[in-house]
Amino acid sequence: MSRYAVSVRMPVALDRGEFFIDYQPLCNLVDGRLSAVEALVRWRHPQLGVLGPDEFIGTAEETGLIMPLGRWVLEQACGQAADWVEQFGDRAPQINVNLAVRQVRNAGLVSDIDRILRSSGLDPSRLQLEITESAVVGPEDESLRALHSLVDMGVSLAIDDFGTGWSNLAYLRDLPVSSLKIAGSFVSDLKDSGREQVLGWRIVGGLVSLAHTLGLTVTAEGVENADHAERLRSMGCDRAQGWHFGRPTRPQEIARRILESDK
Repeated sequence: MSRYAVSVRMPVALDRGEFFIDYQPLCNLVDGRLSAVEALVRWRHPQLGVLGPDEFIGTAEETGLIMPLGRWVLEQACGQAADWVEQFGDRAPQINVNLAVRQVRNAGLVSDIDRILRSSGLDPSRLQLEITESAVVGPEDESLRALHSLVDMGVSLAIDDFGTGWSNLAYLRDLPVSSLKIAGSFVSDLKDSGREQVLGWRIVGGLVSLAHTLGLTVTAEGVENADHAERLRSMGCDRAQGWHFGRPTRPQEIARRILESDK
């Protein structure tokens, strides 16, 4: 019933201003400073309350509504990032925005992002787009050309939730990405002691080493405590996000954190 309610309401929800964006901090593991934020869309549903992306993005992809919704998220996030640059200059965080598979494979992706960057005034180098491993089928995929065009424009790309799919490591050589995000499930599952925890940390360490060998930076997702953050730092992981560094929050809270970092 909830799924039905979501699918019926979604076509008018965007026009009625029911969606909003929270921003989750990504911090440098060396000094703990805020370096980027990930834009996460929420839906203030009139009957079901506030819904997270996991509760409606799948439906949006199935119905095709992910296209206008994804475009709106990019517009809002880039506009907010440009506002932070105006307020804080170089201290403003990079903005990370997730792209759905359908968006990556859309022929108008490059022109859409070029238009959004121009209208917002955001420098392309301050935008990182996060894609999943399944977004690009192979080296002959048309979407690969679009990704190269975005990188030529100055936008950076990251592989999100790395390690959760059938990771074809050869694709990493072909994709114009600059960063890997290790799936939060790898880190959040490392709570129990024993052989499985030891093996889990070895896998994480291997992923960090692999990424660095390929010249990529690494962000660990799902970091919930100081011990995990320190262990990741000692492994050479570059950045981390998770409840230890801050939950998704409103733009005003991000601005407050930037101001506090100067004290």
